[in-house]
Amino acid sequence: MPSLSEQLQEVRSRAEVCLYSGGRVVEVRVGVMAMANLPLPPCSKYRHISAETMVIENSFGSNRKETLASLQRLSTALNILEKYGCNLTNPNRPKFWRTVKHNNPVFRATVDAIQGGRAVLCLYGYSNQQPDGLSFPDDVTDPDVGRVAAVTLEVMSLRMELEMLIKEAHPHPEFYERIIPTLRHKDVGLNTDAVVYHSSSASCHSDGQTKSLAFPLHHHSSRESGRGHSLSSNHQSLKSIQVFSTSSNKHPENCSICGIFRISAHCLTCLQGLCSECDRLYHSYPERANHRRTAVTSSSSSSSSSSKNRSSHSSPTWCCLHCSKVNSIQDVLCEDCERPRLESISSKSDDSQPATMTEWQCKSCTMVNVASSILCEVCERPRLATRPPVTPSHPPITPPRPPAPVLGMPGDPDSQWVCQFCTYLNYSPATVCEMCDLARPEPAPLPVKLRPPSPVRRVPALPIKPKEPAPEDLDSWRQRLMKEEGLKLIQLIRDGEKKGVSPEEVYTSMRVAGDSSILPCKWLKTDLPLLLDQIRMLVATSSLQSVSDKTTAEHTSRSSETPAEDAKEETEKVVQLSRAEAKQAWLTAGGDTERAARQALRDRLAKVKELCALGFSDEAHCHEVLRQSGGEVRGALALLQRPLLEPFHNRIWSDKPEPPVDIHHPDKQRTCRRLLAVYDLPSWGRCELALSLLLEHSAPYSLEDVVQAVRESHDREFIKRVLAKECPICLSVFPHSKMQSLTSCQCSVCCDCFQQHFTIAVRDKHIRDMVCPVCWEPNINDPEHLNSYFSTLDIQLRECLEPEVYELFHKKLTEQALIKDPKFLWCCHCSYGFIYDGDQLKVTCFQCRNSFCAQCKKPWESQHAGLSCEQYQSWKRENDPEYQRQGLAGYLRDNGITCPNCRFQYALSKGGCMHFCCSQCRYQFCSGCNNPFHTTCAVDECSVSGLHAHHPRDCLFYLRDWEPSRLQALLQNNDVAFNTEPPPGTQTGLCGVIEQKDEGGQQTDSACGAQTQHGHAGLCEKHYREYLVSLINSHSIDPAPLYSSNELLLACRRYKVDDTRRDGEDGFTYYSRLLEKLMDEVPLGDKVPRKK
Repeated sequence: MPSLSEQLQEVRSRAEVCLYSGGRVVEVRVGVMAMANLPLPPCSKYRHISAETMVIENSFGSNRKETLASLQRLSTALNILEKYGCNLTNPNRPKFWRTVKHNNPVFRATVDAIQGGRAVLCLYGYSNQQPDGLSFPDDVTDPDVGRVAAVTLEVMSLRMELEMLIKEAHPHPEFYERIIPTLRHKDVGLNTDAVVYHSSSASCHSDGQTKSLAFPLHHHSSRESGRGHSLSSNHQSLKSIQVFSTSSNKHPENCSICGIFRISAHCLTCLQGLCSECDRLYHSYPERANHRRTAVTSSSSSSSSSSKNRSSHSSPTWCCLHCSKVNSIQDVLCEDCERPRLESISSKSDDSQPATMTEWQCKSCTMVNVASSILCEVCERPRLATRPPVTPSHPPITPPRPPAPVLGMPGDPDSQWVCQFCTYLNYSPATVCEMCDLARPEPAPLPVKLRPPSPVRRVPALPIKPKEPAPEDLDSWRQRLMKEEGLKLIQLIRDGEKKGVSPEEVYTSMRVAGDSSILPCKWLKTDLPLLLDQIRMLVATSSLQSVSDKTTAEHTSRSSETPAEDAKEETEKVVQLSRAEAKQAWLTAGGDTERAARQALRDRLAKVKELCALGFSDEAHCHEVLRQSGGEVRGALALLQRPLLEPFHNRIWSDKPEPPVDIHHPDKQRTCRRLLAVYDLPSWGRCELALSLLLEHSAPYSLEDVVQAVRESHDREFIKRVLAKECPICLSVFPHSKMQSLTSCQCSVCCDCFQQHFTIAVRDKHIRDMVCPVCWEPNINDPEHLNSYFSTLDIQLRECLEPEVYELFHKKLTEQALIKDPKFLWCCHCSYGFIYDGDQLKVTCFQCRNSFCAQCKKPWESQHAGLSCEQYQSWKRENDPEYQRQGLAGYLRDNGITCPNCRFQYALSKGGCMHFCCSQCRYQFCSGCNNPFHTTCAVDECSVSGLHAHHPRDCLFYLRDWEPSRLQALLQNNDVAFNTEPPPGTQTGLCGVIEQKDEGGQQTDSACGAQTQHGHAGLCEKHYREYLVSLINSHSIDPAPLYSSNELLLACRRYKVDDTRRDGEDGFTYYSRLLEKLMDEVPLGDKVPRKK
């Protein structure tokens, strides 16, 4: 047979695995029970926790009862520690499992209240001390489940042993009696369930002797059963009777494993009572199959004998629960307090022992928990007070028939009452619930019941001498009377509130009237006005008497005045109260008329003194306004100030304009107050600063300008600079508030110059000319700055431009935005722009109603229908006499300048200057290659400063310097035909090409007028070169093959082509390689117009 240590190790291993692997609760309880029942001392049974030290340090008391109570607190704390361990071993751990807070009330009342509680938490892993609690170390991500399960199992086993020790069901209590000496001394009267031998000698022993005989026999039998089967059969049967009797009386009647069903068998080997199902499962294990079990049957004789035994040894006295007086057993009422005898707590517990509550249901989540637990296992909410456990439904052991209940005693059904808060059943003499200590509610009147006379016996008159009514009866009568009067007063107050009468008036009127038959509201209407007039008369008489005494004392010093004047002055100083003041004083005095008069007079004089302190020295007038306002100081003050505010009211409500502030007024404070009130300056110092600036000699400042400048700053020199700004256009001096500035620059101009500049720009110039008149910023050609600039400018122009000018500005701004639309077209007849969504070539202008081609922008002719623009131009050159008469001048006009930004066409030759500025969008570009002109170059490594453009090598900008013969040779090398003679009928002598000329600062379109030369097709040399270059660009001919060596090197440097000469390379090979490299790396211009 294995030793106890081996049995302990086996039981511990199975229970630990079952605990941290999520096994069934029943299996864990079986393992804990088996571990607790092993006959080993705590120092040998528990390896992790210091069980023996915890029991010694947490057990205190001078007797067994107090010691068991302290062990009960230790068991409760172990129950909470068990919950912490189960939470850590559970796969679904709580959210905040890493910390244990000290401010938790359950933790403070249980775990923190015992010695060794935090040491167990440290074994779990809560080793990190925090200011507000304990926590796992930061580097620990998960708890050590195996170690936690081992510690939790020992906590559960120790708690099980303590509970068995408290219930006197521990199989081996000697281990704990050895370390706790107070457990050895059994208290008399606590244990009445010991085994009693049914012999004549046993009945004569006392209760203590009975226990001294029963327990040693029980322990001896347990030890002998562990060693072997050396006892006789008679001894074994006697031992089974003893063990069964003890366990059946000490253990609960429910199964020790499931705790639900009643015990059907008792195991003599493992010492526990089991139901049929738990017995079958538990003893199916091979090692427990040989346990000796005895069937449990209920015996009425044992119950009755134990009841008789208890009754025979009960005390002949009883203690009153209210005054602690020890009375005789024959007394029904206490001799001191005369309260009825109540059932003692010990007797209740003894009677209700068979129905001990083994579980309780949570009120929040309805979870059924073990009876020993304080908190719910699921929601962790505390256990609430519940009804006492109900007797089980099985047939109980029939007790002796109790005596008939006595009226007024706990057995009387009419003396019971149920607490509305915790539903505990109490008895009538008690006015406070025994469970929750809350007062008993007022019972509702119940109908009189007819009691049957059979179950109630009348108590005969006790030999008690007659006494006077008890003091509590007088108290009850007094309380009842106070309640009735209070309810009556409340009803009168509610009736008065419905009629507009305050509770103070109702209460005071009841005190003064005295007669309860007169309603307070009626008395307040009939008798109170007379009473208030009496108070007013008393006040007037009292004040008149005090004035007369004062006048008599001062009569010698005022002998010059007449008696009539004295009488008039005395009459004016008489205090006249209002009824509101008299009523308030009457309420304050509680209805005492004389006291109310004195109080009213004192209050009136105090209020007059307060008004005099505010500057109103006429006491008679103060008395009058206080009477008119009902004694209210605020109302009296309004009446006194009204005449003083009358001139101000007349001024502000008059139709006349506010008089201007006179800065030269001699009263400077008055002027500062006007500035402070009218212009709302931030402080008195700013008002003085503004006034000093206005009073300076030859100061050109206006009052409004100074006030606005002073609001913004308190620096005198800065304000002077702000008030003296010079306009850079008209050179006049203005304050800063009269200057206008744009957000794009720091320039400021006066409002008149600002308005004049933008009015002219809107009417006569382009939208891109609307920039600062001083620095001509910003650069509107940049589209990023364009939208933000005009959005801010629109707000400024809205306030300063005339309505028609502002409308024209918006029209031009709209056209500027429409230009960016690819469907936008310009009319070639009237220069009107619009958006065209059609797909036909013929477009009709909405402004002039003329038609033109949407693609080539030429005036529409009937011959254009059905022909492309190139076919139409060819037909026109061959068949139109007017076009033939114009010759190459018409060709150059048709192939004129087109703005690359807004696509507006100009019937002009490219002329001499290649820098062209579009009149519609103000875009600056080269008319030969359409590349933009700009001052800020976007090309890397560009060293050119100022306005410039980057031209390709086939641009007219470079080719216009070639001789016509050289250009003709380039065309001949590429087999392109060109004209040398003018067409028939063409005017000769003067060049007729239209070009833009600058005459007197204005740009005009007129004929060239230069002398033509022979072989130039009727054109001047400049326009003939333009004609030849247009042919070169139309056919995309590269002029590089005709470059000289110097031109080739210059072009390579211009376009950043490496011109390094190789070693041993001759000139022909070098220039041939450079030419090929230039033509490969640098393409022709992508924006060069190539119309044919």
